[in-house]
Amino acid sequence: MLGTPRHHYRRTDSTNARLRELAAHGAPHGTLVTAGVQTAGRGRQGRTWTAPPNRALLLSLLIRDPPRLLPLAAGVAVAEVCGQGATLKWPNDVLIDGRKVAGILVEGRPQEDWAILGIGLNVAIEPDQFPPDLRTTAATLNLSPALIEEVLQRLLHTLVRWTVASDEAVLEAVRKRDALRGKPVSWTGGRGMAAGIDLHGRLVVETDAGPMALDSGEVHLHT
Repeated sequence: MLGTPRHHYRRTDSTNARLRELAAHGAPHGTLVTAGVQTAGRGRQGRTWTAPPNRALLLSLLIRDPPRLLPLAAGVAVAEVCGQGATLKWPNDVLIDGRKVAGILVEGRPQEDWAILGIGLNVAIEPDQFPPDLRTTAATLNLSPALIEEVLQRLLHTLVRWTVASDEAVLEAVRKRDALRGKPVSWTGGRGMAAGIDLHGRLVVETDAGPMALDSGEVHLHT
């Protein structure tokens, strides 16, 4: 069961921060925190995640005894909700037509066997509501704000299925939606050609020095 109990804030700094406090005080598996707006939402690599009030799905879920491939499983679930054409940019971005519609941030305490799954999904943002520097790289589902709750419920049901799926099923689904395979990529310290996802959920890249696997970090796609 995911989404119970639920804590909703009209405005908060970060849903991940609020849920981290609840987790430290023994909140049960599946606890959900949502917000209408975040003032200090965070993405990967220390970036901020911003969205107009009540136009995006902003949530954090507490996952106790998290599966090994939780970030990838969550990406598959979000992509499934976004539609057949949604793709995955390893490790945690969901794209529509090459533009980012959702981001996923997993934080946790492995020693305490729990993780916080943070998801930001642009459900009802109008294209002209994005900051100018994001208008060529961000995407939206372009739905009505009234449908945000419906999208949340669909996502929760989809996450239930994918967070208990086998590693093999998750990896197969990721590979079917892989936005990087066969394309040139770069990262801190190198560049190469993306060659798929290995059995450990790592991005395999072909470089001049031979194949290598990336297990974390930021990867940039080059056109």
